[in-house]
Amino acid sequence: MGRIFKQLTITDRRKIEKMLAEEMPAKYIADKLRVNVSTVYRELKRGRYVHRNSDWTEEVRYSADIAEGRYQENLKAKGPALKIGKDIALANYIEEKIADDGYSPEAVLLDIKRQQMEFSVTLTKSTLYKYIYDGIFLRVSSDNLVIKRKKKRYHKIKRKPKRAAAGTSIEKRPDDIDSREEFGHWEMDSVLGKRGKSKNALVVLTERKTRHEKIFKVKDHTAESVVKCINSLERKWGKLFPKIFKTITVDNGTEFSDCKGIEKTDDNGKNGRTKVYYCHPYCSAERGSNENQNRMIRRHIPKGTNFDKKSKKEIQKIEDWINNYPRPMFGGKSSQDLYNEEIKKII
Repeated sequence: MGRIFKQLTITDRRKIEKMLAEEMPAKYIADKLRVNVSTVYRELKRGRYVHRNSDWTEEVRYSADIAEGRYQENLKAKGPALKIGKDIALANYIEEKIADDGYSPEAVLLDIKRQQMEFSVTLTKSTLYKYIYDGIFLRVSSDNLVIKRKKKRYHKIKRKPKRAAAGTSIEKRPDDIDSREEFGHWEMDSVLGKRGKSKNALVVLTERKTRHEKIFKVKDHTAESVVKCINSLERKWGKLFPKIFKTITVDNGTEFSDCKGIEKTDDNGKNGRTKVYYCHPYCSAERGSNENQNRMIRRHIPKGTNFDKKSKKEIQKIEDWINNYPRPMFGGKSSQDLYNEEIKKII
């Protein structure tokens, strides 16, 4: 039976006192009360006192009455009762989404709004963050929060590229693609596993308007594997492929060197299925959507992971998590929601 969010009552405290007298360990007590073992340890500290025996020896004991008294004193010092304590279902849902599903506090609140879930209590983002930092939840702490990165300042550095771009430079990409107003413009990148151990790699595509993600596990980090990924997408979408994949922007990695294979152009470089643009060397900001999505992937697959041991089912689960994650930039909608809307316009 799983743990639940709850405030200990005087009845719970008397049970703890009785079980301690029977020399039951904290883990056993936590299981019986259906709380986290850390809650029991905090409670033991709250009700601790020094007992003097008849032979004048002293020992540390726990008193339910002392613990309850200190708890009530703390409540008065904190002021009004916590709002979330009035809705245990909401507290449990928040814990589940953050601790088990890896959502941010803001994403949880957006998810509740998106699904039109009804609870007796409504929390603001700032209130929820305060509860987490104050240690109100049993299974969620500040350790569960994603640390916000400091925004990087990108400076143009003139460096001589290791090799010439395999195709058209991003400088020739239409300016309207930058606005993200039109669907069908993608960024593509690769994610590598543990160096020297992982032969398999990931090829990831991010649609610029919707931030929809496609992740492929490939056998190796080669141009051939990349072309196979694009071929599989063309087989899936058939004649609709050019409408869904109008352009693809990549970096100058060797895995993207087969421009003709990706575009599938004829000998004259025309009549291709898509158009590929190559970023400037050392300018990852030109594929900003890719970079942000890759960080979401790394929340599930840390650097140094051997991709050879990851199944396609596991990779698909990560893709689904990213695409269904509530996005503040979209008012709580997910990338999948927006992607589906765009596909309906095409089909």
